[in-house]
Parts: sequence; C-alpha cells; structure tokens
Amino acid sequence: MARPTSLEIVSELVANVLAIEVAEGDRVEAGDTVVLLESMKMEIPMLAERGGTVTAIRVTQGDVVQDGDVLVVLD
Repeated sequence: MARPTSLEIVSELVANVLAIEVAEGDRVEAGDTVVLLESMKMEIPMLAERGGTVTAIRVTQGDVVQDGDVLVVLD
C-alpha cells in the first residue's frame, strides 16, 4: 500500500503493458508518460497526474493488467 503522500498510477482498463517509460528513482512531471498500455490494437499512455519521484514499478513489459491494477507509485 502506498504512503499517504504517494500517488498510485493505476490501469483504467484490461490491457497489455507495451512499455515502461520510467525507472525507479526517476523524477517525472505532471503529464509525463510513465507506462504505455496496449488494448485492442490501440496504445494508451498512462500519465503522471502530478510531479514526483518514481518509488516503485509494479509491472513488467508484457504483463496483462486489469482495471485498477497499480502500475507505478510516485512520491
């Protein structure tokens, strides 16, 4: 579970993880793509809602994720 000041970026649909665009320790800004998902031949970028530091990556490339699965945690 994330700390109260942390932000969990979650999948909004069932999809394949096409690419992970960040690494743990990276600094991201609001609007940066952190994970690229693929569903029904469409690429869906998952964006950081605010700036922060990537503290955890909970998926790997090729994973199938469900709606609500945590992808990345920012602090």
